[in-house]
Amino acid sequence: MFSKRKDTPQIDPVQKELYEHARKRVVQKKRLFQHFIVFLVGSLFLVVLNLLIGFGKEYTFFGINWSIVAVICWAFLFVLHFCNVWLFHKFMGADWTSNQMERLIAKQKAEIELIQKDVDKMYPKDELLKKKDDFIKQGQQATMTKTISAEKLSQNITMIAAAGENDALGKDNDLVWHLPNDFKRFKQLTTGHHIIMGRKTFESFPKLLPNRVHVVITRNPEYKPEGVIVVHSMDEALEISKDDPQPFIIGGGEIYKIGLDYADSIELTRVHGKFDADAFFPEIDPEIWVLENKELHGADDRHEYGFTYLTYKKK
Repeated sequence: MFSKRKDTPQIDPVQKELYEHARKRVVQKKRLFQHFIVFLVGSLFLVVLNLLIGFGKEYTFFGINWSIVAVICWAFLFVLHFCNVWLFHKFMGADWTSNQMERLIAKQKAEIELIQKDVDKMYPKDELLKKKDDFIKQGQQATMTKTISAEKLSQNITMIAAAGENDALGKDNDLVWHLPNDFKRFKQLTTGHHIIMGRKTFESFPKLLPNRVHVVITRNPEYKPEGVIVVHSMDEALEISKDDPQPFIIGGGEIYKIGLDYADSIELTRVHGKFDADAFFPEIDPEIWVLENKELHGADDRHEYGFTYLTYKKK
């Protein structure tokens, strides 16, 4: 096998173009010559068929013998081929095409210059540069907004509650029903996360809930129970929970009202019954919240009341 030498001379692009043009011209002329030969032989063949053998004498075209009409038509095609190779090529060949392209480009440049002059009059350069700077600043601000939005999307702030059909939460800082399956679900959902609550809700617990970070909101600056993080606003509570992908707001009534504006989703256990209560869950506005999941559970020997798990997402 022979390898291609690295010092093989490269063909100049202009020379290559001239070579391709010459090759095409040779092919055109060759085909014209072949057409001429076929035309002569074919015409002679038609005349022999018609005059000597008499084939097709009964066919005429406006009184003219069909063979003469065929020869004339063929002659027209040959003349057209000849003109295409010699005359049309000469007047509308590569040079003519190149000149036309140069004229078209020059015309377009002139039109662009006129348009540019109009643009310069309507929009001075200084104003355009100022608008460009403003646009860049807006783009940077939009990028920052998107970044903040992306961070917000990475966290799902969830309110979790159990409320009666009249939105009752409980009375005297205690629940008015006993639903073991709901307690189990609450544990499964909140374990490993921050749970945000008011002081009264925290004090209703017999002890700290295991494997959860307790964040208690209170106005009392002296309130410092052991094992919890004390804050004084929902903003502070969420700042403490910013590294948790799903912090839970767990009550009570006032905290739910505040949390409604912050939450991305609601896990609500709707207990089927109306109860006497002193704390209530806030009304869920269907214009803001959409129900994404619904799971019904009937009453049984362990659950005095039927209930439904409802999952809402903020639109």
